[in-house]
Amino acid sequence: MTDLPDIALSVRQPWAWGIIYAGKPVENRDWRRPNPGLKFRGRVAIHASKGMTRDEYLQAASFMVTLGVVCPPARDLLRGGIIGSVEVVDVVSSYDSPWFFGPRAFVLRDPQPCDFIPCAGVLGFFRWKPKEGGAAAPPARWMLPRGLGAAEARTHPRRTEQGVLL
Repeated sequence: MTDLPDIALSVRQPWAWGIIYAGKPVENRDWRRPNPGLKFRGRVAIHASKGMTRDEYLQAASFMVTLGVVCPPARDLLRGGIIGSVEVVDVVSSYDSPWFFGPRAFVLRDPQPCDFIPCAGVLGFFRWKPKEGGAAAPPARWMLPRGLGAAEARTHPRRTEQGVLL
């Protein structure tokens, strides 16, 4: 995809991966009215936020397994940039999908991956711009195979399928 919207929504991994690659049809939010973000409709870039704890990853990956979705290893999930785009078509307070946790969720359609574009994120919707000379966030120590040191984390190879880098 070459034409990305200038508005992005930051989503923590591995949920961002789920939106773009695993058919996750909703993005859950605990936002309350009158949050103006709840009025947004249209195409939005998906920003995979930099942060991801071990517990967040394990809970999400375990949940995905119950749906028959195999989440990539944590070290392979790109963080700190745009990974694709999706159409926001509605905001709902209930939805017939195991992905819905509420209390509200954006209903998503037509996910389209893109080459990773490093950029700083902001909570909620934001105007994004590429980070010149930027790179994906390096894997945290807990994401690495046992015995791999911190210095090696910066150069640890990442697979190239489904939105992951070398």
